[in-house]
Amino acid sequence: MTTNPSVYKDRVDALIQKSVYISRDLSWLQFNHRVLDQAKNKKRNVLEQLKFIAITASNLDEFFMVRVGSLYNYIDYDKQRLDYSGLREDPFRATLLEQLQELVQDQYSFYLSDIAPKFPENNFSISNIEDLTENERTSANEYFLKTVFPMLTPMVSDAYHTFPMLMNKLLCFGVVTKEIEDGKENNKLSFVQIPQNLPRFYEIFREDEMVFVPIESIIKANIDKLFRNVSITSVNLLRITRNGDYTLEESEDLETDFIDEIKRKLKTRKTGRVVRLEVEPNANKWMMQYLSSKWDIDGYNVFEVPALIDFTCIWQIVNHSAFKYHMPSSKKPVTPITLRFDDTEDNIFNIFKERDVLLHHPYNSIEPLLKLIEAAAEDPNVLAIKITIYRVAKDSRITNALYKAAENGKHVSVLFEIKARFDEENNIREAKRLQDAGCFVIHGIGYLKTHTKMLLIVRKEGDKVTRYVHMSSGNYNEDTSRLYTDIGFITTKEIYAHDVSEFFNAITGHSNPQKYDYLLTAPISMRTDLISLIRQEAKNAKAGLPSGIIVKVNSLQDDKFIDALYKASQAGVPIKLIVRGICCLRPSRKGLSENIEVKSIVGNYLEHSRIFYFHNNGDPKVYGGSADAMVRSFDRRIESLFLFVDEKCKKETMTILDYSLRDNVNTYIMQEDGTYIKPEINNEKPFDAHKEFYKLSEDAIKDVTLF
Repeated sequence: MTTNPSVYKDRVDALIQKSVYISRDLSWLQFNHRVLDQAKNKKRNVLEQLKFIAITASNLDEFFMVRVGSLYNYIDYDKQRLDYSGLREDPFRATLLEQLQELVQDQYSFYLSDIAPKFPENNFSISNIEDLTENERTSANEYFLKTVFPMLTPMVSDAYHTFPMLMNKLLCFGVVTKEIEDGKENNKLSFVQIPQNLPRFYEIFREDEMVFVPIESIIKANIDKLFRNVSITSVNLLRITRNGDYTLEESEDLETDFIDEIKRKLKTRKTGRVVRLEVEPNANKWMMQYLSSKWDIDGYNVFEVPALIDFTCIWQIVNHSAFKYHMPSSKKPVTPITLRFDDTEDNIFNIFKERDVLLHHPYNSIEPLLKLIEAAAEDPNVLAIKITIYRVAKDSRITNALYKAAENGKHVSVLFEIKARFDEENNIREAKRLQDAGCFVIHGIGYLKTHTKMLLIVRKEGDKVTRYVHMSSGNYNEDTSRLYTDIGFITTKEIYAHDVSEFFNAITGHSNPQKYDYLLTAPISMRTDLISLIRQEAKNAKAGLPSGIIVKVNSLQDDKFIDALYKASQAGVPIKLIVRGICCLRPSRKGLSENIEVKSIVGNYLEHSRIFYFHNNGDPKVYGGSADAMVRSFDRRIESLFLFVDEKCKKETMTILDYSLRDNVNTYIMQEDGTYIKPEINNEKPFDAHKEFYKLSEDAIKDVTLF
């Protein structure tokens, strides 16, 4: 007896809606829909729209490699998995990939109907070789013969040749040919992989237009030069995505070379199982059956792409020098509120010694922090520098300063997290460079990822030692500081310095501090500490006292944390959540979460700051830091949140929450079913937090109230 597909789907949908949690992966799909909605914004010019199309494509690549790859780790090795949606592995796979198909269809449909038609009026086009003039075709063909042709290597798959190992995320032609063997006509499949170091587009400059010719169009037009005297049946462009998820197991073998283990894991990304096949429409049926069998995939994994395969290639157009004036110019950062006074002091140490400073990026430049680290590298009174690094810029001023400090004889300790996903190779390279300079480099802590962002500078000043502390929600990366919204906090207060010193000793050695005064740390106690703060708000509400919780994070997924919020909501605590991406909490459900509101802010900047606010009966406790409310953050990462005690810094942090809640331009409101709607502004005055923070005044932070 077979089940009616519509009945089966109804049962799956009912099970999903019954769950008190939203699936992490289905919630992520909703996030990428919000990113795609940025491309649909009619106020954006065509290059801005293309930028967001490219971002959605990059997001999808990572999602398939990591999250879909992780799902297949369960399916391929016959391990059970129960998703937050209430679904087991196979029905969840079907649901997830169906929704991914819908997202991709939406992505390409909008590109073809709304974006591509605008190219001519913006003086450029994406054209196949057939659409060029005769002279232009001659030029493109010469480019093929001189540059492209020597790089191409046809790889046949037959009884005499092993099946080639196609590279992850690279464009490839599947070429089906015919030959007669023993009087029978047989198909043969060959692959021609397009080298990754070739530009995706061949550029032609016309008098009033730039023409971008996809490299695959040029190769396809000349494919016969690779298969001379062979009967070609079909030529189809395709691209595979492989499982890029891996888990480092904790090893008790102290002799294991941790770096080599990471390098071995990185290699599996090139050979991991195929989780997605993107292909042109109407591809050769025999080839598709052959590949589906070879890679153990089915129709759910096959994505027919009606236009450019791999929209990340659009960055070549968006970032082209010919269009640099078409993209909105970056606003000039403003002086931080906590540094706004008439100060002629040249010594940067004296400036930070006088007051706590809050940096809010990108509205405030990262320059004060960079100057502090660079000054520390050169200052003869600086004795030591300790820092945790997760991701750095390609040409990092920070690692350059650490290198210089070590050369100058200072003690430099760097906890370099080489397991930062997709940045491992750059981190390994930079860590080796620092180690060669004499830095004490620690490559992560076993199976834990060091995600906390901390800097400690020890400086001798007269007959005493002052410790300069920086803690942040963002990476020590000057490039992303211009694109991500983050908070950074600089202080010389002794209690912070003591906490941070103790924390460094704990994560680099065997120290086990009993308590911290101003830090919440993971994996030891962050979850329980945060839940205690939530429970206190619930107690206050039950006692008739003022209460309230506001949390701003990238992702909210930990079920124990969510359960605590549900109970606080039921106790009458008003709860406002600002969650950029994944949110597994189900808001506004009767009897469960009626007092919880969830919004997401998606716009020109990537929201990255994490802030936790607890009303505390009118004496707010406000924490900032690097941790999201996720299982991995609480259990599998070294994380920290720091308490704001300086009144001015606390007020500014509360203003960040206030402006985020007031934003009605970049805002999406989460519904009980996990979908999001963009609220209508109507007669309400537009409030764009990404613009208003540039205008932030001292009066605004003095008057801030949240409940």
